[in-house]
Amino acid sequence: MTVRRRARAAAGATLALALLTTGCGGSDGGDDGDQITLTLGLYGTFGYEEAGLYDEYMRLHPEITIEQSVVAQSGPYYQALQTRLAAGSGMADIQGIEIGFVSDVAANHADAFVDFAAEENADELESQYYDWKWDQASTDDGRVIGLGTDAGPQAMCYRQDLFEQAGLPTDPAAVSALWPTWEDYLATGQQYLASPTRQEGSAFVDSPNSVFAPAVRQGDTTYADEDGNPVVEDSDGVQSAWALASQAAGDGLTARLAQFSDEWNAAFSNGAFATIACPSWMLSYITSQLGDEGAGLWNIATLPGQSESGSTWGGSWLGVPSSGEHVAEATALAEWLTAPEQQVRMFTEQGFFPSSSVAAESPEVAGATSDYFSGAPIGQVFGDAAAAVRRTPISPYDTQIQDAFSAALTTVADGSRDPDQAYADALAAIEQITG
Repeated sequence: MTVRRRARAAAGATLALALLTTGCGGSDGGDDGDQITLTLGLYGTFGYEEAGLYDEYMRLHPEITIEQSVVAQSGPYYQALQTRLAAGSGMADIQGIEIGFVSDVAANHADAFVDFAAEENADELESQYYDWKWDQASTDDGRVIGLGTDAGPQAMCYRQDLFEQAGLPTDPAAVSALWPTWEDYLATGQQYLASPTRQEGSAFVDSPNSVFAPAVRQGDTTYADEDGNPVVEDSDGVQSAWALASQAAGDGLTARLAQFSDEWNAAFSNGAFATIACPSWMLSYITSQLGDEGAGLWNIATLPGQSESGSTWGGSWLGVPSSGEHVAEATALAEWLTAPEQQVRMFTEQGFFPSSSVAAESPEVAGATSDYFSGAPIGQVFGDAAAAVRRTPISPYDTQIQDAFSAALTTVADGSRDPDQAYADALAAIEQITG
């Protein structure tokens, strides 16, 4: 399960319908006369049911009944989807596609999905999205196999009470000015640790992954070349991010925590760290860990290095299998669910940041603030971050590769391996993954 979907589950989202273990039900035998049943096969929490979008669509289209099946984790979900793709049957009318798998679908299964670039309204659809989001679901020959749902543009969250105690500024603009680059961010960390008034035992950052994960996606390449082949050792993003993250770990700036572990969750409430990289979905995670008592503790600043490139972590698409019984109706539903108007609602009601630039620029999103995060202008912060993202190639192995680097960085932070040894460990693990 990806951290983005895991965060949604941990934030208390409820999966209302049955776990998908066999067929999705599809439309087979489900229609009564002119009534059409459309099925969605999803994972984690997409939030459409919770936001009332299914009910609204069915009111607008009385001939349509919508049913969804949900698998809690994206890994098992995609394994089942791959089986159905190989068989050419058993798929839902609309299938969720996660960032970790979209390149595999585009490279190996594009013919199984509707090509949104070939739709009559293709230009309109493309114009609604950030170019990098549209491109991530595109094939080499220009097919587009899914419409973007949400995105995970990244910022830097910080505990303003801990900053104040350590003698650092607390205003978001002033904090952002501390770290225009990642080198400046690490220098601020040294200043934090050196403060005689710092909270005892408080580290500057939760984990080296809060440096590596966003920084690696600010390079010209991350884990793959333009053909989707792994190029880890030649990636400027990997080289820069590893140097920065291993320095943070080796210099003792981190709390030596593995993200999404029980210890990491508990650390939110005891001031164990002062900063954490914040994809937009991390806000709901922090809120879920601290509850009402955490209101006003955190604020949000610009991610280091954003003047050169933004960074994003997470996101999904809706694809329409071309073998379905009701392809036209499913295509219309997918387009409606991902339209800017609905993406605005998904942000204001569920906290999912839009992958539609049109939605992100709307007053409801661009002007949004968060009382919980000290009045932070979250719409502007994450909108600026999303607008600054550069499209970099992705591969089917990106999630596993990042996990390998994260595990290796943990060993640097705990002192069991030096950076060179840990990097070699990561490369060996990646070789096992990619073959």
